[in-house]
Amino acid sequence: MIIIAGHSRAKSAAVRDANVAAFAQMVAQARAQDGCIEFAISADAVDPERSNLLEIWRDEQAWKAWRKVARAPKVKRGAAKVSLYRSEAAESPF
Repeated sequence: MIIIAGHSRAKSAAVRDANVAAFAQMVAQARAQDGCIEFAISADAVDPERSNLLEIWRDEQAWKAWRKVARAPKVKRGAAKVSLYRSEAAESPF
């Protein structure tokens, strides 16, 4: 399993909201991609300038296939921090 988690900052809440909206089509395309378990780019609930990213892929092959076709929109980005995690298992929280 491939997990990508991170966040980025915008200059204002308005820019952040515009950036999140600009990614809506890409999020929908990713979710339809074979091997996508979760894909989200969303506004942070506390910080008005922060957006959060979460991608979960079945395996590296699915993730790499997505990377070949993914086309991110051009947006005004500030500082970003993104981390890649790999796991062979997932635990159910319930």
